[in-house]
Amino acid sequence: MTAETNKCSDELFELTRLPSDSSAIAIDFQRYLTRHLGRFIGCIPLYQYEALSLVIRDRIMMDWRDTWRRYDEPGVRKAYYLSLEFLIGRSLGNHLLNLGLDHSTEEAMNRFALNLEEIVSEEVDAGLGNGGLGRLAACFMDSCACMQLPVIGYGIRYQYGMFRQRIENGFQVEEPDHWLRDGYPWELERPEYKCVIRFGGRISSIEEGYGKSRPVWVDTSDVLAIPYDVPISGYRNHTINTLRLWSASATSDFDLDDFNAGSYSEAVEAKNNAEHITMVLYPNDVSENGRELRLKQQYFLASASLQDVLRMWENTEGPDYSQFKSRNVFHLNDTHPTIAVAELMRLLIDEKGLAWEEAWDITSHCMAYTNHTLLPEALEKWTVGLFEKLLPRLLQIIYEINAHFLKQVAMRWPGQVDRQSRMSIIEEGDVKQIRMAYLAIVGSFSINGVAALHSRLLTSGLFRDFYELWPEKFNNKTNGVTPRRWVAYANPGLRALITDKIGDDWVQDYSKIAAIREYVEDTEFIQRWYEVKQANKQRLSEMVENTCGVKFDTTALFDVQVKRIHEYKRQLLNVLHVIHLYDRIKRGDSADWTKRCILIGGKAAPGYKLAKKIVKLINNVAEVINSDPQVNENIKLAFIPNYGVSKMEVICPGTDLSEQISTAGKEASGTGNMKFMMNGAITIGTYDGANIEIMDALGSGNYFLFGLHAEEVEAARAHYNPGLLVEEDEDLQRAMHLLQCGHFNTFEPAIFDDVIQALLNPNDPWLTLADFRSYVDAQERVSRAYLDRTHWVQMSIMNTACSGPFSTDRTISEYNAGIWNLQAKPVIERS
Repeated sequence: MTAETNKCSDELFELTRLPSDSSAIAIDFQRYLTRHLGRFIGCIPLYQYEALSLVIRDRIMMDWRDTWRRYDEPGVRKAYYLSLEFLIGRSLGNHLLNLGLDHSTEEAMNRFALNLEEIVSEEVDAGLGNGGLGRLAACFMDSCACMQLPVIGYGIRYQYGMFRQRIENGFQVEEPDHWLRDGYPWELERPEYKCVIRFGGRISSIEEGYGKSRPVWVDTSDVLAIPYDVPISGYRNHTINTLRLWSASATSDFDLDDFNAGSYSEAVEAKNNAEHITMVLYPNDVSENGRELRLKQQYFLASASLQDVLRMWENTEGPDYSQFKSRNVFHLNDTHPTIAVAELMRLLIDEKGLAWEEAWDITSHCMAYTNHTLLPEALEKWTVGLFEKLLPRLLQIIYEINAHFLKQVAMRWPGQVDRQSRMSIIEEGDVKQIRMAYLAIVGSFSINGVAALHSRLLTSGLFRDFYELWPEKFNNKTNGVTPRRWVAYANPGLRALITDKIGDDWVQDYSKIAAIREYVEDTEFIQRWYEVKQANKQRLSEMVENTCGVKFDTTALFDVQVKRIHEYKRQLLNVLHVIHLYDRIKRGDSADWTKRCILIGGKAAPGYKLAKKIVKLINNVAEVINSDPQVNENIKLAFIPNYGVSKMEVICPGTDLSEQISTAGKEASGTGNMKFMMNGAITIGTYDGANIEIMDALGSGNYFLFGLHAEEVEAARAHYNPGLLVEEDEDLQRAMHLLQCGHFNTFEPAIFDDVIQALLNPNDPWLTLADFRSYVDAQERVSRAYLDRTHWVQMSIMNTACSGPFSTDRTISEYNAGIWNLQAKPVIERS
């Protein structure tokens, strides 16, 4: 099309720009429902959700196009956020809030006697993530759009999420999470941007004259990567950023010769093998096949995303890569996508013809790496044999990167062979392995942790050698969460109350939330705050009753721990405290009692046997407590199955006490702690991760601290004696006795023996029993504080008022100032 035709087309399109008043939305809703979906107003809510989503998507499109155009202008520096997880949850309600269409849409639905909240609830959570890592990535995308930064997210379009969790006889049962079964109206397939991903094969060489040759990757098994774009709306600023998700497909649907010969399964084998790559979020990597699939996923994401960026570069800037490093930055969200370092080298050398030195100069100035864990076992390693089988050309490149790097180490520390061995990307041994975190560090210009303590422990522990070599590379960027999703959307009652007092600017500039501090002594404000919390507790109580069959009393303290089930997160410590409370009641020690309703939720990885046993223990303890009339008036315990984003949107506003009780030094940051804080929950927590910064912001009087500090944890390991702790603490002795005698597993003998052994193991890395006494004492302080309603509400107000620094807007501002160096690109508002 000519420029003149393009202009004419745009002008015609401008004339038909869609209005967003309630009448227009109602008309379009009925049109989509009847003419597009072939349904009518009385149909099931699923189709109402689909029709309304299409109506709202139409109103996104022009801003989405305009945003792309602004970002695609020559000379614009862009960032690309590579993550294996984007836990975005539901989209419809979030778009309504961000686009300012919530009220007009509600009015439109009222015309048909339809309930907007019920329609929104029909959307399933997108199965694109598992826990905090993926939710952080989603919050980052929200803030980038709100700040109008040219950032594109890259991830995988998993056909199935991790799994749907069902509880059967107390056990976790995993079911497929086929979240795409009914389609996903928010995605747009972009087959014109597909690219080829290569696996297997061998390395040949091509003679280039003068005795020189270059390696060539041949005889590969190829897979297509098909992009699907998902819009990420900014808050009322006409910016729509993009999350691009890759789906795997075979290069051909099936082998026609095999099909005609009657070999039907063989005919579609290649198609099935290709599509397996993006079938499931985090395949179980206990088996060799699972590990192979996991590596394929990581390379698939990295290669497809990098190829896409290089394609866009050449479309805008041409084949000259001399300015590439000054205009592009790739951010690696944890260790999963770090193979991008080697893949960018391959693309620049093998596909674009650059020399090694030039390619490395570009790569090492484009890559940035965020580490999210202090657990050495979570820093991925892949065997050299697996790399040789799947990615032989990448293995060659990694060996060469390592050779250049070790030369630097040798020059810096001559003769220190042990240090060279410690820092090598290749870990020697009976089975050679590639240390992917080390590849990321060597190939990146920035390495950051996600809380002050975490970043300090990285440089003094896990990555100390690298910090001594390149101290300038290391920095901290404390995590955050988006206040749009986690307060304005999830807690409309609180949003209305805050806005009534300080206006609504706080939604976009969350630092302004501090203004509610002046109302902490205001009697009327305290009462209204209490009423909002009670309404939220009622909503949570209804969800727990409908999901778990347990009725929570809204006058009780709502004590909540929801997160991935893992020993270091110490759900076991929480359960021990519940058993302690149960024992007190049974012994008649319940004078001046504070009623508690304890809610625990989270998924255990399918291959993590002890975590799954912890789920079983929680449910068994709950069964005993909830069925005992002497006890259940004072405490209730429920395990909420299939915990995810949409459940958290109900849980978070209704929580009084937020449990953040990980072993100090093990939780990198945490983001659940921030969501709860924003919604006025008070934290009981260890001196770990971002808990430290939360307490610093609040003051210790608004936070319940307990337990050993990180340095004390390390010192305690040498003499840790859990048996002695049990002997010396009568409360702990009683709780452990109830576990050991089978009180909670009368008809399931020995089922919790492995849990008991883990608690009593002197080598328990989580030192669970070491913090029991301190935890119980802190919980007693919680119980006394909750009895003073006015003071508790004041603490709640202070938590929200002091939560400003934990917005991802602050986090992204720091990423941008210290790493990305992007310029905001406002989209011009159209009439």
